[in-house]
Amino acid sequence: MIREILSDFLSMEGFSVCTAEDGRAALLELSRGHFDLVLSDLKMPHMGGLDLLQAVQRHAPNIVTIIMTGFGTVETAIDAMKQGAYDYILKPFKMEEVVHTIRRGLEKQQLQAENLRLREVLSLYKVSEAIAASLSLDQVLQTITDAALHEVDADAVLVLLRDPEEGFFERAREVNPTFNSRGEIGALDPEALVTWFERERPLRVHGEECLPFFSQAPETDRPESFIATRLTVRTETIGFLCLISFTRGRRFDEAQRKLIQIVSNRASAAIENARLYEDLKLTFRQTIRGLANAIDKMDRYTAGHSERVAAYAEMLATKIGLAPDQIEIVRQSAQLHDIGKIGCVLNLNKPGKLSQEEYEIFKQHPDFGCEILKPIEFLHPIVPGVHFHHERWDGGGYPLGLEKQNIPLVARIISVADTYDAMTSDRAYRRALPHTVATDEIARCSGSQFDPDVAHEFLEGIESYWSERGGPAVRSASSERVKSESR
Repeated sequence: MIREILSDFLSMEGFSVCTAEDGRAALLELSRGHFDLVLSDLKMPHMGGLDLLQAVQRHAPNIVTIIMTGFGTVETAIDAMKQGAYDYILKPFKMEEVVHTIRRGLEKQQLQAENLRLREVLSLYKVSEAIAASLSLDQVLQTITDAALHEVDADAVLVLLRDPEEGFFERAREVNPTFNSRGEIGALDPEALVTWFERERPLRVHGEECLPFFSQAPETDRPESFIATRLTVRTETIGFLCLISFTRGRRFDEAQRKLIQIVSNRASAAIENARLYEDLKLTFRQTIRGLANAIDKMDRYTAGHSERVAAYAEMLATKIGLAPDQIEIVRQSAQLHDIGKIGCVLNLNKPGKLSQEEYEIFKQHPDFGCEILKPIEFLHPIVPGVHFHHERWDGGGYPLGLEKQNIPLVARIISVADTYDAMTSDRAYRRALPHTVATDEIARCSGSQFDPDVAHEFLEGIESYWSERGGPAVRSASSERVKSESR
């Protein structure tokens, strides 16, 4: 009777009400549709209010629960609140009190939902900012997969990208650390995804409906829910962002699919930009390699010199602890450090010493290198290494006579690497020197020709470098002392 009176009164107040005679019946009704609030007696047959509360907390934690009880069980009602109930109402009750408590509970639920939406918007904004800020394809994909895992609580995220020649392929895969997979999670079927999206339909399926989208079904875990969104640039599909839930009872809803769609829209342009940037970097590296080959082709004695100096300089920059982008600048600068020799109209590898006039012409090659590279804007970062790699720590170098810290670090690194390779390579004017003679010479010139800290790091690093490669090649038995200079 009390249940029917409450139902009638609350219906008149504008609420949509469904009743159940005990906890079991309530759970059945909850499984059939969406509810915002449960008003339950504490003592009921078959399943009491506390057991119902625990079941609701497990399966529908966003539902507001209010317990109704008599004076004799107030302590139990307080325990219920500790377990997650919003409030309790004492019998006998006034209808106004019931309505007031329900409205407060629903207002709290609405505020929580708004806060959740605000957090989602903030998270989406942060994700968008992170995506837009990166030109690294790996970083963009990592941001996307992290967002999908944490914002939607997926168990696995897969990104498929399209290669113009090879078609779609899996480019990234992340599994939620909280998901204990019992085996391989399988592989997706790109053709099934393409066919689905040709009909312009959103993709969110559950249970057995997930399996047609797998070319290789998961070994043991069966997918509980699956959503996929397209990555598009100018209406062209460049890939798919796919999320899988294997956890029983955890199914993606439409709001989550729409959230991932927004992430996909933000990510598509960033992925395309990152791929274009990677193509540009590849072109950049090919350009540098081509220029370096042009230098090394000047004569047989300098063949391979640029690549070896680049390898030694990269090793040294890594040992010093430079950031990856700075290491790359060092490597590229070392590859092109002798580009200015193209402008030196003389035979740099004639037997014997250069005449003073020839030496003055030779000393112009750093300036020539600077002049060659400066008009090419994307090569500007490597100009200092090319321009100043013949400066000396004591100020006795060229072209500007810079000294100590005034010499860019990249040039100080290349100076040591260049000199080492010049000494350990055959030239027209002398035979290659053994590794130990070259390192002794670098140690002797530390603090005069070379930055002592850089020279020290090189001497340590070059030993490790060669020990990993089976030792330096012995090219000469000569032990003559040479001026630690290269041409």
